[in-house]
Amino acid sequence: MTRAVIAFGANLGDREATIASATRAIAETEGITLVAVSPVYETPAIKDSGVDHEAPGYLNGVVVVETSLEPHALLDLLQAVEASHGRVRSEHWGDRTLDLDLIDMAGVRVADERLVLPHPRAWERAFVLQPWLDVDPSAELTGRGSVAGLRAEARDEVVRR
Repeated sequence: MTRAVIAFGANLGDREATIASATRAIAETEGITLVAVSPVYETPAIKDSGVDHEAPGYLNGVVVVETSLEPHALLDLLQAVEASHGRVRSEHWGDRTLDLDLIDMAGVRVADERLVLPHPRAWERAFVLQPWLDVDPSAELTGRGSVAGLRAEARDEVVRR
């Protein structure tokens, strides 16, 4: 079994219900054991142009799992869960009912057209780092260092709900 960190976010619809349903769907998948669910944080929407305070805010957090799935199989599962919750990919970094990002899989490195591990922008996003730190204070992000140190440098807005 491999430990994986999955970030979640939602800014459309019933965000709380969507996140709870998605977490259940992940946890109930064969080959996955749920280890931890972080507290939820509210954050402003980030678009290609930067922070968009006019767009609905996000609820963000992470789930930590142990899995026998390979990275691409886990990605396929996450994308299927997104689709089953109404995720539409029409705008890069657009508003969405659900976003599930594979952040880290026990230091595994992948870089292809479908998946980059560890996640290439997680190191600078407080809305990923803070919830991860909440569930694993000694966490390390492969190639970047301690999550606590990275969180101290991240400046985006996060408010615990």
